Amino acid sequence: MATEIKAPSFPESVAEGSVAAWHKKPGDSVERDELIVEIETDKVVLEVVAPEAGTLTEVLAEEGDTVESEQVLGRLGEGQASGEAGNADKSEGKSEESEGDKPAAGDAAGEAKPAAGGAQHEVKAPTFPESIQEGTVASWNKQVGEAVKRDEVLAEIETDKVVLEVVAPADGALIEIKAEEGSQVESEAVLALFGEGAGGDAAPSAGEDKAPASADDGESDEKVGDKILAPAARKLVAEHDLDVNKIEGTGKGGRILKEDVQKAVKDGSAKKTAAKSSAGSKPAAAAAAPAVEGERPEKRVPMTRLRKTIAKRLVEAQQTAAMLTTYNEVDMGAVMDLRAQYKETFLKAHDTKLGFMGFFVKAASEALKRFPDVNASIDGTDIVYHGYQDIGVAVSTDRGLVVPVLRDTDSMKIADVEKGIVDFGKRARDGKLGIDEMQGGTFTITNGGIFGSLLSTPIINPPQTAILGMHKIQERPMAVNGKVEIRPMMYLALSYDHRMIDGKDAVQFLVTIKELLEDPARLLLDI
Repeated sequence: MATEIKAPSFPESVAEGSVAAWHKKPGDSVERDELIVEIETDKVVLEVVAPEAGTLTEVLAEEGDTVESEQVLGRLGEGQASGEAGNADKSEGKSEESEGDKPAAGDAAGEAKPAAGGAQHEVKAPTFPESIQEGTVASWNKQVGEAVKRDEVLAEIETDKVVLEVVAPADGALIEIKAEEGSQVESEAVLALFGEGAGGDAAPSAGEDKAPASADDGESDEKVGDKILAPAARKLVAEHDLDVNKIEGTGKGGRILKEDVQKAVKDGSAKKTAAKSSAGSKPAAAAAAPAVEGERPEKRVPMTRLRKTIAKRLVEAQQTAAMLTTYNEVDMGAVMDLRAQYKETFLKAHDTKLGFMGFFVKAASEALKRFPDVNASIDGTDIVYHGYQDIGVAVSTDRGLVVPVLRDTDSMKIADVEKGIVDFGKRARDGKLGIDEMQGGTFTITNGGIFGSLLSTPIINPPQTAILGMHKIQERPMAVNGKVEIRPMMYLALSYDHRMIDGKDAVQFLVTIKELLEDPARLLLDI
């Protein structure tokens, strides 16, 4: 008897939602309370779990469809779906394939055999948080047949916020890669098949001269001159217009692998000249001809997920917020003198360097307490006032800008702030930041001065209502007590949402930060 899978009861303020993602397909077996589908409303993402164990027999609302409260989304039947009986390679608790007594139908039997004759596992993508619908396979760190140790990184999944690692479930080797680099995958999607035991030479192979299969969609190798190219390598060679004779293969028998081509692309050693790439009747003369002067090379690459998200959020911020920027300047002499006096003592006491950001975070925390509108956020037509200060610090990485958040900065010491920022910076560049570390900030500080920026207009990080921009410290002539002195000055910029913050409050907020930094004793005396 079929069981109906219904959308949750939406709150009164939510009229409808849309089907964000199905985590199961018709024919898939599910356990009781296992996540089946996610419904996205204008406020939250709601999870729909299986009311009982069984098999998903029918999907009535496809991904992207608009659904109402308690609408029937699909149906759940008892037992195992037809057609699954022969799909033995998806069974998690059985190892009959490895025993060799139940090969798959047709010529797929040898393909499903584990690399080393041990138990077989499905390598799955991590469980993504509610705010992430899918990810991209950024890279495979191991190839089919290559020996790996338990918990060694097999692949990396790039989401719009972080890079997630997929590790080996045991000692063994990859048998088959099902999700190529660049492919889109959902939460807990099967990425590959993994066999326990030794890798390397134990990987399945059709003959002595055939290298182990890799993530090449089952295509065969191709011989170009005296070079043998793996399918994935062949695609990259064509894409980048490379000379295969200049690429050194590291695979079995000199086979050119995908990694070999990527290395050649990086160092530019295999790039064809304009003459070489053309089909001329005099190859010897063409080979000797220099590259055509005035070449205008172009390269088209897709945006990474992080870059897409950054672009989307920046445009949304400018389209939805009434954004203005107010400027001021601060004399950094007092802070610089304090750093010079105590930097060595500070380093010995706290095992971290004393930077400028610690002072700015503490000054901003104090200013946010005095001006709660700047620490608030807008949720639809509601204003949310936060009784705490969680300050995001923008960190630049090769992948783009990320904003990890320091929690409860009002109660943090300057040493704690500096340690937190150093840790964020290192882990951001390594792609090791967690989702929760980049959510929920109430205010943001960005420092363009480390790149030499003298003045800029930072863009608000929604749903926050303000962001502080730091800049380069530049010596300038200033009037001090009726005399001209050369002082280390920094321009400050505060971008704010005028829907929430009045100009008077924005200006006074920035003046408060200026006063606290020009007389750091105020931070200690709370004045």
